[in-house]
Amino acid sequence: MTSPPNVKRNTSEGDTDNRIITLGCRLNAYESEVMRSHMDANGLQDVTVVNTCAVTTEAVRQARQTIRRLRREQPDARIVVTGCAAQIEPETFNQMAEVDHVIGNAEKLAASTFKGLATGDTERVLVNDIMSVRETAGQLIDGFATRSRAYVQVQNGCDHRCTFCIIPYGRGPSRSVPAGEVVEQVRRLVDQGYAEIVLTGVDMTSYGPDLPGGQTLGRLVRQILRHVPDLQRLRLSSIDQVEIDADLLAAIAEEPRLMPHLHLSMQAGADLTLKRMKRRHLRADAINFCNEARRLRPDVVFGADLIAGFPTETEAMFQDTLAIVDECELTYLHVFPFSPRPGTPAARMPQVERATIKERAARLRDKGNACLQQFLANQVGSTVDVLLERPNIGRTPQFAEVQLTDPAQTGAVARARITGSDGRRLLAETIY
Repeated sequence: MTSPPNVKRNTSEGDTDNRIITLGCRLNAYESEVMRSHMDANGLQDVTVVNTCAVTTEAVRQARQTIRRLRREQPDARIVVTGCAAQIEPETFNQMAEVDHVIGNAEKLAASTFKGLATGDTERVLVNDIMSVRETAGQLIDGFATRSRAYVQVQNGCDHRCTFCIIPYGRGPSRSVPAGEVVEQVRRLVDQGYAEIVLTGVDMTSYGPDLPGGQTLGRLVRQILRHVPDLQRLRLSSIDQVEIDADLLAAIAEEPRLMPHLHLSMQAGADLTLKRMKRRHLRADAINFCNEARRLRPDVVFGADLIAGFPTETEAMFQDTLAIVDECELTYLHVFPFSPRPGTPAARMPQVERATIKERAARLRDKGNACLQQFLANQVGSTVDVLLERPNIGRTPQFAEVQLTDPAQTGAVARARITGSDGRRLLAETIY
């Protein structure tokens, strides 16, 4: 299971439709757009949906806090809670007086659920057994609230059982969207004017074994780029480096439209910690993959999820995690201070002191900030293509944020010369 690349706020850039609050990962952002289309089709204007995350206890606490705030701000709205926290802990949200409906992860994508909300026929709690779900259908979406990029789901669920992770119980078994449906969705969004598509899933590099014909994520990437020639930029969300297939390595090397930014579900740099997490890779595997990807694509940059203070982690083990940031030349770090998630094996392991966890997470974040600043400084003087997320803010192919001197149309790709950095983002002037 991969940890979410984006956490904890509404992940749709520029989204002004407050009927849906998205917490958690990019897959949630995609699914929020599916729900938005169902709400529009049924004329639901008095419903506010909270699409929750359950990756940590803090995520669940934030979901409850968000619900209480929404009730204060929208006293007359019907509040519907869905997502992983609702799937795993339906009774927690059913007991909240602020909540009108609790909807499961499978049910939230069904048009019938929203028809029922419109007619008053939906149960207060509609959460079925997610482990019985065996297929994931492609959802055709005409557009997103933001015009900068669009997400396409290619996979859902997870068959692995990392000791810190509860998400398989919120998402169910791994299942893949047929390649033809993915290609059609990408084509549809490109026809609507989207320059960049992000492929997303829960355990995306497990894509394909449940489909006929030996399908893999790499083969899917090659099919998308071959069959949708007008697509300018294809990006991958979080991937597991140990599951990378030969076709994906070839695509990294040969496909310039596949963006040179890979976010890795790395989690730790010490072999003993990785074993206790029940990860499927060792330290050397991560380092070897980064070296090989960089050999194939010299301009590639890496992000990574890293957990600080996993149970039994010693200072020496933590030092291995700090060191792997340099050994893999990581640029973007998502640092998770470990918090025990009830129902997971890691919650029953000997815990590291909270003060130590907090201190290690801060050191890891400081390391990440230094790596990002060095990367940004190295970009000064280069010429890049920037996808505009707002009139003067965008992203490079390596996902670095850029502030432009002159505004351009949101969703457009502008050519720019990097003139400096403020330590957090690049500064650039548009080239006309």
